[in-house]
Amino acid sequence: MTAVPKPLKFLRPHYPDLTALYDKWPVGELQNALADVLSVLGMTYADNNKRDSLRYRLLAPSDEIGNWGHEYVRHLALEIGEEHNVRVEKEESFDELMGLALQIVPFFLKHNAEADAVDLLLELEAIEKLPPFVDKDTYARVCLYMVSCVNLLPPPDDMAFLRTAYEIYLSQGKLTQAMALAIRLDDHESMRAVFSATDDVLVHKQLAFILARQQIWLSLENEEVQECLSNSRLSEYFLFLAKELNIMDPKVPEDIYKSHLEHTRGGPDAGQVDSAKQNLASSFVNSFVNAGFGKDKLMIVDDEASSWVYKNKDAGMLSATAGIAQILLWNVEQGLQDLDKYMYSSEEYIKAGSLLGIGIVNASVHDESDPALALLSEYVENRSVPLRISAIIGLGLSYAGSQRQDVFNLLQPLIADTSFSMQIASLAALSLGLVFVGSCNADITEVILQTLMERDETQLSDKWGRFMSLGLGLLYMGKQDAADVIIETLKAIEHPIGRNTNVLVDICSYAGTGNVLKIQNLLHLCSERAESEPPKEGENASSQKTDDLYQGYAVLGLAIIAMGEDIGSEMVLRQFGHLMHYGEGSIRRAVPLAMGLISASNPQMKVFDTLSRYSHDSDLDVAVNAIFSMGLVGAGTNNARLAQLLRQLASYYSKEANSLFMVRIAQGLVHLGKGTMTLSPFHTERQILSSVSLAGMLAVLVSLIDASSFVLDTAHYLLYFLTPSIHPRFLITLDTDLKPIQVNVRVGQAVDTVGQAGKPKTITGWVTHSTPVLLGHGERAELEDDEYVALTSTLEGLVILKKNENKVEEE
Repeated sequence: MTAVPKPLKFLRPHYPDLTALYDKWPVGELQNALADVLSVLGMTYADNNKRDSLRYRLLAPSDEIGNWGHEYVRHLALEIGEEHNVRVEKEESFDELMGLALQIVPFFLKHNAEADAVDLLLELEAIEKLPPFVDKDTYARVCLYMVSCVNLLPPPDDMAFLRTAYEIYLSQGKLTQAMALAIRLDDHESMRAVFSATDDVLVHKQLAFILARQQIWLSLENEEVQECLSNSRLSEYFLFLAKELNIMDPKVPEDIYKSHLEHTRGGPDAGQVDSAKQNLASSFVNSFVNAGFGKDKLMIVDDEASSWVYKNKDAGMLSATAGIAQILLWNVEQGLQDLDKYMYSSEEYIKAGSLLGIGIVNASVHDESDPALALLSEYVENRSVPLRISAIIGLGLSYAGSQRQDVFNLLQPLIADTSFSMQIASLAALSLGLVFVGSCNADITEVILQTLMERDETQLSDKWGRFMSLGLGLLYMGKQDAADVIIETLKAIEHPIGRNTNVLVDICSYAGTGNVLKIQNLLHLCSERAESEPPKEGENASSQKTDDLYQGYAVLGLAIIAMGEDIGSEMVLRQFGHLMHYGEGSIRRAVPLAMGLISASNPQMKVFDTLSRYSHDSDLDVAVNAIFSMGLVGAGTNNARLAQLLRQLASYYSKEANSLFMVRIAQGLVHLGKGTMTLSPFHTERQILSSVSLAGMLAVLVSLIDASSFVLDTAHYLLYFLTPSIHPRFLITLDTDLKPIQVNVRVGQAVDTVGQAGKPKTITGWVTHSTPVLLGHGERAELEDDEYVALTSTLEGLVILKKNENKVEEE
């Protein structure tokens, strides 16, 4: 109250008399002046629900609203919010409130109260009126606050905030930030608008790099920019990083296993388990560890006869041959050349592996000549099941996120025709889900719903049916209420697959939104107890497994929805503990997978310690999934603590073929790309969720809810669905000719600076490195000096630098 003039303090006891006096005074300037004074007095004499300050302010309009000080304006803003809610309930007009609010907003923005301005317009549901008031001094803080609010807002406010922040960035010429928000809005028109906002080709290239990381396919006029967007030089940049970090030497699985450190029980020969399974595990480990490096010691050898591929059996050959492509990841030309000789193999499985390999090597990279489509399309109709399946999955991996109509034309008949086996139809649906992820494509939706309604009981109970459901879910990834119609339609399907699909579509459509109501619904689903009737005669236990699948999906859904923001993730991790204690079988099998997903490539101690406990669970299915999740949590981090835990598990399970196989896979994942890659679906400072990455991981996790029927059986090639999720976690700085240059950058833990005054530091505990550098989870980089200017606000991935024209020369 110190700012209130003395006479006003003495007027407080007379406030009721003054209000009575106001009504008796003649209309005119004097009455307005009295209303002005009463409005300020009303602030100290706040009688509940009277809102006198606002009432008298509306009776005495004034342009100089800030003259009575900041506290008064904040009080007015509070009362405007309350009054607005009352009027909305009574369905009265609130135009005069809006007029007053639009006077208050510029005052707030001028006085560093950006958050108050945004909150006021949010209360009045008029956030789209903000951009005209924002200028070059205030836009950064306003947008930072708005973007950080998005996860906490219910729809449709969250999208309105993104859209408004996008318009502000665009009007201020901050194109890379605008592009990041256009990607979050998933609006191709807005993305094109960002490109057309400037003629600078270098900026276009930087924008193209951002889009390429999200795997969005746009056609642009400029060929050089199109090349950046197609990721065609990703392999070259990755190998540059490998040379600089001196990790080009190929590794063999034994370098990862370090068997001499394992304490095997029994004599020297006691550890010999099913060698075909172990060779297969080594094939996967070899391809994960050397992924993207283009050379290894097992597969890509001069003497083809001694190739590791032939040390596998049947379906194992398929996965081993596809592993060659994983090693040559992103390098399309070399990859196709090396796979070519296997295309003519007399072994059906090797040929199938090379087809899957074509899909893998083209993942995240698109080539003008469309090699994947040309080579794989002829095998989609092939008689041989392995060849056909590999071609279908290959198409899904290589065109993930592209929304290509020709892929739809190829695969659609396989779903529509009920004479095809459920395996082929479901994998075709899954591949189409990957290609059209988040597109809400009506044609595919219709085909999948049609086939779910037409197929008979036995076909729908097939274990492969879950991928049909997932394919449908992926189409609505992150689209929130756009999926409501589909969810209603699915209720008409009486078979349990209807309910399973329902849950999958629901969780995909709210992926990464942190929507609290959805999380409550899912927890409610998990708490239902399945009526435990003994299986009827002629029914086996596996068909009962499909009945409670929806609970497993609900658990995964908790992770998928909460992974967008940290507080939600913390709370969900606590819930997982309860579910593990009290849940049914399918819930317990899914909990470790959900924990792996929520902290993928982010080895937090508390997460992997819990998983390490679960990996000794008496239910082997739970243990196997916990082991896989340990790999997922540490994917591409080389985390020493995790590597040690996995070595202990290898000796613990040395007699148990399936568990040991999974331990090996996890070891391969922890050392993914020799520790240079990540599986985390978030990028650009954890702002953007890559739907393609999440879709690939979901395909693997959905198969692992029943690991013994898929990955531990003959369908281990499903693990290659991780390929679209694999990205290098580098920062490479490029000059204006897109050649790598070395500059000094500081790398440290990112600090949240929302709403802080002044210019706070954005990173803490930093270390100076020269680029290229690897960025861990939650790390941020910034340039050390002002010799160069980065064309993007977030230093991550490929960043183009320009010489700073206005550099201040030091004395």
